[in-house]
Amino acid sequence: MAAPSPGPHEVLTPSPEAGHRAATSSSGRRGLLWRLRHKQSRLGLFEIGPGHELHQLTCMMQAGLWAATQVSMDHPPTGLPTEEDFSEVLTQVHEGFELGTLAGPAFARLRRSLGLAEEDYQAALGPGGPYLQFLSTSKSEASFFLSHDQRFFLKTLRRREVRALLAHLPRYVQHLQRHPHSLLARLLGVHSLRVARGKKKYFIIMQSVFYPTSRISERYDIKGCEVSRWVEPAPEGSPLVLVLKDLNFQGKTINLGPQRSWLLRQMELDTAFLRELNVLDYSLLMAFQRLHEDEQGPSSGLIFRTARSMRGVQSLEEPEAQNRRLLPDTPNALHILDGPEQRYFLGLVDLATVYGLRKRLEHLWKTLRYPGRTFSTVSPTRYARRLCQWVEAHTE
Repeated sequence: MAAPSPGPHEVLTPSPEAGHRAATSSSGRRGLLWRLRHKQSRLGLFEIGPGHELHQLTCMMQAGLWAATQVSMDHPPTGLPTEEDFSEVLTQVHEGFELGTLAGPAFARLRRSLGLAEEDYQAALGPGGPYLQFLSTSKSEASFFLSHDQRFFLKTLRRREVRALLAHLPRYVQHLQRHPHSLLARLLGVHSLRVARGKKKYFIIMQSVFYPTSRISERYDIKGCEVSRWVEPAPEGSPLVLVLKDLNFQGKTINLGPQRSWLLRQMELDTAFLRELNVLDYSLLMAFQRLHEDEQGPSSGLIFRTARSMRGVQSLEEPEAQNRRLLPDTPNALHILDGPEQRYFLGLVDLATVYGLRKRLEHLWKTLRYPGRTFSTVSPTRYARRLCQWVEAHTE
């Protein structure tokens, strides 16, 4: 299924002052500026302030996103969704760079359905505060940023991954309408960035699964396999932010109590959807936060949580088929599940890898390279089943 590609339209856009400063001296360094992986082997979060090699780049991203969001604020989509909402390409020309917004009206509608105000989105991603660089334990060549408030996550993608996401976008939106409490990461925007006359680079924006971050104690990226699924933990007391993997989770259990049946069912629904898209290599992100004593058990917020759980786009599905649940009265409630003693942050991310010829060949090579061991590159059917089995085996 190929992504639609209508003729783009281009506008000359005045940028915020931060974007102007970023663009004026950028052309000679554009190859360096998109070198998003830090040369040192440190892991964690780093503020991208003046003097950081990515400061000019992120200033351009902030200026471009501020202007792109202003368009959706000035011209919000109205009426029923159309095919053009998913295929529109808007290119805004700034001083020294261009920022493209792909399927802008579709993502504006999606943000609105999540109750996310465009003003808040613009303030978090615009020039108001420096981005944070997140140095991942992932083996992919993608690079990662967080907004200054850590609410939004930005990730670079290859062009073929962007094409897959856009091709699947109408069905993704439909799935979220049918299952408003889905574990799928909430995609909020897809953009391209071209510095001077350089090559276009692509990035996505999504709601961070690990938010709010203040009391999170452990983070994991789970794929349900063993090859390359170990991360050397940080020394005790270290301030580094590490996302651990499957083998680090051995011997641990997710204690959800009555919420377990909801999670198992939602995993089935979401992985079945990804299997239909022929997608694999996605991850279940998890984080732990111990609940304070006054946060445990039923609370006076139950009625409010019930009201919150009924928000979202109207669907013709019965509530039972939608697999709704009571949402906690907290920010980022769609990715939070409370057990008897722990709060769990859960979300399915990395939804852009299609099981095509490249991955089929990789599967054959890994079968020979790792006989008798489990690895990530398997058919979408097997991948979905295996991840669901992992969740069932590690929850109670």
